[in-house]
Amino acid sequence: MVTELAVQVTPKAVEKAKEALAKRGTPEALLRLGVRGGGCSGFSYVIEFADKQGTRDQVFDFDGLRVVVDPKSLVFLNGTTLDYEVKLMQHGFKFVNPQEATGCGCGESFGV
Repeated sequence: MVTELAVQVTPKAVEKAKEALAKRGTPEALLRLGVRGGGCSGFSYVIEFADKQGTRDQVFDFDGLRVVVDPKSLVFLNGTTLDYEVKLMQHGFKFVNPQEATGCGCGESFGV
């Protein structure tokens, strides 16, 4: 069973996602989080903008940022936090998933 707040988004990630939506010209759009098969460890994270939610999507609201996750992905993302990291040579969104048992060196895929 999935709890109401199965996915968390940090304030920094909310800020950066809202900036990207505004730059895109669609501040009312949704942020879709998901998982697909692939990558060297079995699964890859998905983060993309969506103009509408699916009929079975779970919707989360973080300070006005609407985040949607499909039911299949939610099984793998339950307990995950989406963060935004700034490092010396790179910056971007990062999934922190307690279910992640293995990961590849590039950080793009994971296994459970």
